[in-house]
Amino acid sequence: MSSNSFGRLLTVTTFGESHGPAIGCVIDGCPPGLEIGADEFAHDLQRRATGKSRHTSARREADEIEILSGVYEGRTTGTPIALLIRNTDQRSKDYSNIAQQFRPGHADYSYWQKYGIRDPRGGGRSSARETTMRVAAGVIAKKWLQQRHGVTVRGYLAQLGSITPTGHDWSAVEDNPFFWPVAAQVPALESYMDALRKSGDSVGARVNVVADGVPPGWGEPIYGKLDGELAAALMSINAVKGVEIGDGFASVAQLGTEHRDLISPAGFASNHAGGILGGISTGQQVTASIVLKPTSSLRLPGATVDASGAAVEVVTTGRHDPCVGIRAAPIAEAMMALVLMDQALRHRAQCGDVGEITPRIPGSIDG
Repeated sequence: MSSNSFGRLLTVTTFGESHGPAIGCVIDGCPPGLEIGADEFAHDLQRRATGKSRHTSARREADEIEILSGVYEGRTTGTPIALLIRNTDQRSKDYSNIAQQFRPGHADYSYWQKYGIRDPRGGGRSSARETTMRVAAGVIAKKWLQQRHGVTVRGYLAQLGSITPTGHDWSAVEDNPFFWPVAAQVPALESYMDALRKSGDSVGARVNVVADGVPPGWGEPIYGKLDGELAAALMSINAVKGVEIGDGFASVAQLGTEHRDLISPAGFASNHAGGILGGISTGQQVTASIVLKPTSSLRLPGATVDASGAAVEVVTTGRHDPCVGIRAAPIAEAMMALVLMDQALRHRAQCGDVGEITPRIPGSIDG
């Protein structure tokens, strides 16, 4: 069993491999009494799933959740919640010809150096298949945040290769396979991806994720910074090579008079800081951005070495995403939601008696 864990009070441990019999997770620390049923996971799991359009991997998984523990008569009990999804569309033979070769840009070589053994079937633990359980755990976190604090978490594709949105309309995001916020640009994206897939190459992407309704005070000054833990959680997603909070690296070219978010009784005038100051939420929209690298498994030949150290040429066949970022928005949402829920529980544990502090400044002047 391979695992990754996230959080302190709310912990999520994932397990399983891409082409093993099943994947799963254990969520510990979820408060009791939250209504949850197996059917509630279907929507977000389908948003993340492959095989929905020609622009993603053709792998088709049922992704049906089994709740093994932690829920009784439709409510969480406060004990660990165990979720399981059985893999139904493995094709391990697609990887037999590269079992002894290291794909350039893939985790094959680093896994080999760390463990001395690796599972080559679809990347094993390094496959994006692992993120399915993060999305499942995020369903619980998003529901708890919405019910207890009115917090909503949403994500969208903010850049595909060199293409960027010409505007932003949340209502368009869920109506196309790209999670793209401008409906008029979708045909151009489809043409771009069709040409890319035909060429056998891949491309990177940027995904933005935002949380509305986060109250001020969540986070800690040093070792539990909201932005620090958010960055770590987002960076843990497969293929992510960069994380920005608020304006991120654009801050380099800004002057202090531009970057500071001026305050008035009517609210904050801007949100360059991404809703976090000193590691603690300000009550503004919490914003983050992730950059995902181009898929490294390609059918175009490339130079590498095999497990014996000999120079070889590698070609990866099988089912692969020409752009993993296309379906990364639900994953980024899940990771942000899990971090926010963990921070909310920690804030309640330490500062639950503090109450609301005045003045409470609106997150933005326009509301």
